[in-house]
Amino acid sequence: MGVLNVTPDSFSDGGLFQDSEAAIRQGLALAAEGADWIDVGGESTRPGASPVPMEVELERVLPVVRALAGSGLAVSVDTRKPEVARQAVEAGARLVNDVGGLRDPAMREVCAATGAKVCIMHMQGEPSTMQHSPTYRDVVEEVAEYLSRQAELAVAAGVKEERIWVDPGIGFGKTTEHNLALLRGIPRLRGLGFPVLIGVSRKAFLGRLLGGEDAPLPTSERGEASLAAQLYAVAQGADVIRCHEVRAMARAQRVWDALALGIHGVSPPIS
Repeated sequence: MGVLNVTPDSFSDGGLFQDSEAAIRQGLALAAEGADWIDVGGESTRPGASPVPMEVELERVLPVVRALAGSGLAVSVDTRKPEVARQAVEAGARLVNDVGGLRDPAMREVCAATGAKVCIMHMQGEPSTMQHSPTYRDVVEEVAEYLSRQAELAVAAGVKEERIWVDPGIGFGKTTEHNLALLRGIPRLRGLGFPVLIGVSRKAFLGRLLGGEDAPLPTSERGEASLAAQLYAVAQGADVIRCHEVRAMARAQRVWDALALGIHGVSPPIS
């Protein structure tokens, strides 16, 4: 899954693809590099981020979703707003990637009514506060319990079970140790019975691992660490890898498959 942020302030690529035409070109390029899904987001959810008005988010994402979906690509919309999700699906998005984890009943209703796939993500708190001393008694079990509970609510609202994915929310209200524990705990998450999406690309905990808690490496220097963490996630059973550097991951995946699974060629996408 290739990341496409049409925002001015996302932590890694904010401002690069604000223009719709530039964003569409980037989406097509990500697909050419090997992305099976293009994840379009119009609101930054980096630590400390503030919400943007719905009208602004719609203006950012709809032209891009419409164009990419119209080109035959599988598009997801990264949003916490039910109305943005609804209009994006109408414009051609096939999956709602909700970092709010379907906490809003209206989002569950939208996903049920549209028939879209949905990815339920765990986040402790809100983007503006989530990194203020996150604490857990057992992060893997708590996240697994939350995702299971939210999936049950989605099914009760009318979302078909086979259309649900889950995401532990690496970096969303977690310390470095929490993130590492969740990556090691992917088999527990897979035990929930849903495809598991993992997004570690360029995230701050990787910068802290390499540069220290007080002097993390900048996002531009986290490419190798991202690739290592993503391949580890694959080894643990992750089904979908959400990343910025698609070409590198696609090539690494091919080699991984040849070595670990004896497969020559590209792994089949999760559709």
